Formats: sequence, structure tokens, C-alpha cells
Amino acid sequence: MTGVSRLLAGARCSTSEPVVEVRAKRATRPVGLALLLALTGCSAGGPDTEVEVLAEPGQVGLAPVSLGELPALDDPALDASVSRPRRDPVYPGVGHPVLDALHYDLDLAWDPDERLLTAEQTLLLRAARDSERLVLDLSPALEVGTVRLDGEEVPFDRRGQDLRVEAAVAKDDRHVLQISYSGSPEPVAAPTTRGDFSTNGWTVTEDGDTWTMQEPTGAYSWYAVDDQPSDKATYDITVSVPSPRVGVANGQLLSRTESDGVTTTRWSMAQPAASYLVTVATGEYDVSEAVSSSGVPLSYWVPVGDEGRVDAAAGLAEADRGLAWLEEKLGPYPFDALGFLFVDSESGMETQTMITLGMTEYTTSTPVLVHEMAHHWWGDLIGPTTWRDLWMNEGMAMYLQGAWMASEEPYTLPQLMDYWAQDEPQMRADAGPAADYDPATFGEGNAYYSGALMWHEIRGLLGDELFWRLVREWPRSLPYGTSDYDGIVGWWSREAGRDLAPVFDAWLRGEVSPAR
Repeated sequence: MTGVSRLLAGARCSTSEPVVEVRAKRATRPVGLALLLALTGCSAGGPDTEVEVLAEPGQVGLAPVSLGELPALDDPALDASVSRPRRDPVYPGVGHPVLDALHYDLDLAWDPDERLLTAEQTLLLRAARDSERLVLDLSPALEVGTVRLDGEEVPFDRRGQDLRVEAAVAKDDRHVLQISYSGSPEPVAAPTTRGDFSTNGWTVTEDGDTWTMQEPTGAYSWYAVDDQPSDKATYDITVSVPSPRVGVANGQLLSRTESDGVTTTRWSMAQPAASYLVTVATGEYDVSEAVSSSGVPLSYWVPVGDEGRVDAAAGLAEADRGLAWLEEKLGPYPFDALGFLFVDSESGMETQTMITLGMTEYTTSTPVLVHEMAHHWWGDLIGPTTWRDLWMNEGMAMYLQGAWMASEEPYTLPQLMDYWAQDEPQMRADAGPAADYDPATFGEGNAYYSGALMWHEIRGLLGDELFWRLVREWPRSLPYGTSDYDGIVGWWSREAGRDLAPVFDAWLRGEVSPAR
């Protein structure tokens, strides 16, 4: 997520001539593979349907399947999604240690006039333990119609935001769970005092357009999910919405269809993602596309009418510049594609492969692009096991952002660290230590600046060569996995050849800011 903007006053978004070819097109152009249109009930392939396959599904990760077909339960690629689910110690009201989500297939139809979401969800799962029921998080604002397990309708009940499916399962067995539901999603309160976001989850604008940001929780506001960061899964997301609107989501855009006044898009994310890293938006968008210097497909999704607030050509060029700098530090970009989705927000979020950004001067700046792209190694490729370790994501992304800023501006990185250090003690006093923060102060300055200052100290202890090698190697030590405090401290100490626990503990658990 984007850092605290008040400490970035004076940071400039440098611009340059585009270094990549930019191809602009209207997102409302009627292309795609004809699919069943949930809003209208019309059949695909009729005379009013234009068809173009944009990408082949299953190119990376999951084995190739036809559009609309689920991967097999025994597909070895699903093994990358196997995890140990748990109840989060910071936010125990969401997440359940009963099932391990492997793959979500979400077929969503949004009616902007009625503010109505109609959905068919299929979840491939592993039973994490023997149990008489399966439990998922799902907002009580959404009414469940039917639930099927392995093709058979099964009973269920609702207790608050818990969807309880009454079916006996044995540990490690894999199942297909299908859920139909509908309703008017509502965002949930964000546990923070930050001014740039106050709610999480499915958000509806005055015009009926939608967008989502959902860290730490809020995915359950629009689909049934194990809403806890340790449970990663792959995703296929289909969005149907009245034209000229279009649905945007994570991963690769496989197809787009326009038929009988409805646009349907199908997206696929082949590498496992935590639920808070999933994004969906609907609205009328212009999309500009490019290819980075290293060959990564790039896209900029800008709401029609907001082109004056977001310069797609300049933004793509800056994204390419920032991505090239990050790849020098961290290695090749670890996913299939990289998009930037602009919404009516004041914050930004490292949603996997499709970064979600507000349209403010700050959130569209190059330092923020670098910050959110950096999360694709630190946070997306490897993430926190629980929300206690948000510092791992934000501390390094903030440090990399600072290193980028110092390379662009007339100040040094040590000078920037000295500047950030001025406010860090007050952040610690207000929210607590970064690894033991007050749950009501999620994502506040302590998670960003305490961690960044700590990494700068560790760099001084290890020297540049060893430090940057470990920064590069850590995310790839557990690809698409998660780690906790002991895991990261232990790994860094072993690889550094010295006990770094006192440094981590002082900066992340201490009540008082360490001397510098």
C-alpha cells in the first residue's frame, strides 16, 4: 500500500520521453470470446457478438484448459497454492483454519443501476483438517442461493460474516465448492486512522461504477473467501457489465466480449495471490498498452474523462523506467503482466499484477509507482503469514522507494533517512512498534518508516554487496509463499553470517526508537 504522503513533500515525479511503444485503444471496443452473459441471459456466439481471443489461458502456472473450464483437482500446479490456513492474531474475526483455498473462479455480473451483484463462484479447495463443516468469510449483505460440494447440493447457514457449509471433509482431500449469491455489496470499516482510506472492499461510486481495495480485510465484501494473507490461491475472474463499461481485474486479459449491450471480460492470474491482493473495477475505461524494456506487458487503465488527471503515455514511460531500476535491484519481474488501474480513491494498493491507484498527484507520482511495483517482490511474491508482519512488505518497499528518490533528487539516501527519522518516534508512540502495533492503526507510518530505517541500518552493517544480494534472494527463497517474524529474522541472520535479531527486535518490537 502507498506510504504516508506527508513525508514525501517536495518529491517530484520526473517525466521523460516515452522509452516504450504506447498503443492506446478504447476499453469499450467490442472484442473478446463470447461467454454466457449473466446480466442478460443471452447466448454466446449470436449475430451481435464479436469474438477475439486475446491470450491463451494457462500459459504459466496452471495447466492449459479451455475458456470456462476449471483446472483438475490433481493438477500439480495447484500444489503451489497449498498453504497452512490460520486464524489471524491481529484480526481474528476473518480467516478460518478449516479449508485451504487453491483456485477461485468468480463469474460476476454487476448492474450499476440496481447496485446489484449476481455471482457464481467455484472454489477448488483442500480440507486443512478433518471437519464436519467448511467455513468461509462472506458479507451478510450478500444472499446465498445454493451451495454444492462436488456437484451435490449441501445445506449451509449464516452466522454474521461466516458462511458455514455443512459437509464432512477429511484432511488433505480436495473438493469443488460452488456458491451462487447476489446482493448489494457494502464496504467494511478499515482498522486505521489514516486519512487516505477509511473503508475496504467493494466500493460503489455515485455513477454506479465500482472498485476495490481490501487490505487487511474486505475481500469477503464481494466473494466467499478465506480472507487471511497466508492462504494464497490462483484466480479466474469473469466480469459482465453494461456497455460502455468494462470490468478490470488481476492477471492476463484472456478475452473481451460485447453482446446485446453487455461487455464481458475474462481475466486469469496463474500465480497464487492472497485475497487482499485481488482487485476488480467496473466503469468506462481507456486502456493504453506497452511492453517494458525487459519484455513485461504493461497497461494503463484510465477512466474515460480523467485523461487530464492521468497521462498514460508519460505514466507508462515512468513505469518502465522504475521497473528497469527495480529489476536491477531485485531480479526479473516475477509475474506475467503488470497493469495500473486508476480509481476514485486517495490511496494506492499493490494488487497483484494490476496495481490499483487513486488519481491524486501523489498516488500517480513515480515514487509511488516504484513503491507499488517493489511490492511485487516484497509482499506479492512473498507475503506475511499474518498481519503482525506487515512491516516486511512496507518497510522494504518504502526503503526501495527512498533509494529511488535519492537517485533522482538532489539529496542522498542518508539525508532522506535522517529526514524520515525525525517523525518515526512519534509514529511509534502513536501506533506502537511496527511488529506489535495497535490493531486499530493498521498500515500507519510505523509499518513504513520504522522498517525502512531498520533496513538502512542493516545495509550499513552488512555492506552494499551482501545486503543487496539478500534483498534480491529473500523473495525467491519462498516463491508465492509467506513468512513470519521468526522466519525472516532467522533467514537473514543465517545468510548474513551474524545474529541480526537484536537489530530487528529493537526496530520492530521496541517501545523506544533505537539510536541511530
